[in-house]
Amino acid sequence: MTSATRLPDPSQAQGPRHVAVIMDGNGRWAKARGMPRTLGHRAGVNALKRTVEAAPDFGIECLTVFGFSTENWRRPVAEVSDLMGLVKLYVQTDLDRLAREGVRVRVLGRRTGLPADIAEIVERAESKTAHNSRFLLQVAFNYGGQADLIDAARRFAEEVAAGRAAPQDLDEARFGSLLSTAGGPPLDLVVRTSGERRLSNFLLWEAAYAELVFQDVLWPDYGPEALAEAVAEYRSRERRFGGVAAGPHDALAAG
Repeated sequence: MTSATRLPDPSQAQGPRHVAVIMDGNGRWAKARGMPRTLGHRAGVNALKRTVEAAPDFGIECLTVFGFSTENWRRPVAEVSDLMGLVKLYVQTDLDRLAREGVRVRVLGRRTGLPADIAEIVERAESKTAHNSRFLLQVAFNYGGQADLIDAARRFAEEVAAGRAAPQDLDEARFGSLLSTAGGPPLDLVVRTSGERRLSNFLLWEAAYAELVFQDVLWPDYGPEALAEAVAEYRSRERRFGGVAAGPHDALAAG
């Protein structure tokens, strides 16, 4: 990391604790180099490794990455197959290291419908790292924000139907506890790479008051310096959570 991108000491500029990344641009990166999209995805795995390794240096305690959406099944069969192969490759090459370094791996998203070998890898990654607490890596896989909201609503409806809850019991905290992200830290920052500026059905509930940073770098080129820039942008902002900025005569503190 260069001196130009080095961040302030975390004690001087707090947060973000939880960063979510939409890892976009693998296909465009490959196309610009005359390569097949599959090689862009492979380069994206290396970018993920660099980013996970660098995140704790910025005081980040949880990194959530968008690995495979519920809509990605619509892609060509060969590309989906390659993406599944990359999941296997990442676990095979990095799981032992993540476990040794205190990283807990948590997979968000629907488990039903996953190929048996992928379901086994998901279970192995979670069980092998379940007792780690230094850093939380959440991988959204077969995940969609709308699908997660629907699944949470169904869970609560089932509780009501079974007599374990009443409709008036539902509030923001109760609903949040039914999402796949329940138990994780509040989301502070959403980063999207490649210059696109949308959430693409990612963490819709959790992102309600998160800061959004859009970066022009394609995901395979991502690493510590780009992450430093995103965190610096986050730290330059004033978070108000629906309140107002505090002036010298304001009674309401800024959020």
